Amino acid sequence: MRVKELAVLLEAPWEGEGDRELRRVATLEDAGDEDLSFVSNGRSVKLASLSRAACLLVPDDFVNEPLRTVIRTRDPRAAVARAIPKLHPHPEPSPGVHPTAVLGPGVVIGKGASIGPLVSLGAGVHIGEGSFVGAGSVIEDYVHIGRRCVLHPQVTVYHDVTLGNHVILHSGCVIGADGFGFILTDGAYEKFPQVGRVMIGDNVEIGANSCVDRAALGVTSIGEGAKLDNLVHIAHNCRIGRHVVIAAQTGLSGGVVVEDYAVIGGQVGIGDKARIESRAVLGSGSGVLTSKIVRAGQVMWGTPARPLKQYLEQLAVLSRMAKKRRPDS
Repeated sequence: MRVKELAVLLEAPWEGEGDRELRRVATLEDAGDEDLSFVSNGRSVKLASLSRAACLLVPDDFVNEPLRTVIRTRDPRAAVARAIPKLHPHPEPSPGVHPTAVLGPGVVIGKGASIGPLVSLGAGVHIGEGSFVGAGSVIEDYVHIGRRCVLHPQVTVYHDVTLGNHVILHSGCVIGADGFGFILTDGAYEKFPQVGRVMIGDNVEIGANSCVDRAALGVTSIGEGAKLDNLVHIAHNCRIGRHVVIAAQTGLSGGVVVEDYAVIGGQVGIGDKARIESRAVLGSGSGVLTSKIVRAGQVMWGTPARPLKQYLEQLAVLSRMAKKRRPDS
């Protein structure tokens, strides 16, 4: 792809050699004379003058001296994310059903869909147009998978789960397993039947070895555009809003509500029926107590989670106390 062709794709102005060929995307340090790279912050601005990249994606206010080939854009990081699929395209799987796949009665497979080797599709499964189900995946009865979804190898989707369009499930995902519901009766735990469903909206991505449990009654739901990292656990009857981001090794207990655009860091634990309101931020390692409400836009840290300013003040107090206890202080 030539520089000026990429500029048209990004709807951004370019300077320098518009006919220069671009073949790969690389870091500023590693880029060569056929590579695209980008400048996003103060440190990378300094590195830009030393980079051998053929073209740089730069902010609008970038000072292009000495003159080199650049494409100016409001958000270079977002622009490079759009450029990468063009310069590093993934091979499209061949449409069709592998001969080792097993299909139950009433399966519907949309145009252009690809079903890999040793896949099991239960009764009444619907696979949308252009979707891909990777090798060894198990899709149980009456699952509905929308258009252009990607289920990587070894994904398990239990019965009565609905996936929207453009959903990505990475290897090892388990969607729709029973929630952790038990009742202590006469000194022993009796299982509370989990007869609800899971519904996942459009453009959701769920990382490797993550689990989304079905509701005990009703629905466990994940809203449009939500992104879950690897090793995330969403328990029964949770409701995850639109465009929520959840980092790795985070666990949500039953009935948690996370509203739109909230950000949850890694290794966060959230107790039963807590509510994380819109655009709140939970820092890595935080612990949210049962039924706690984190108000909209708050930044919380620590265990139990508290406002970041308060958390930092308490850390400072502890640090001063520790210094006073030292014999040599």
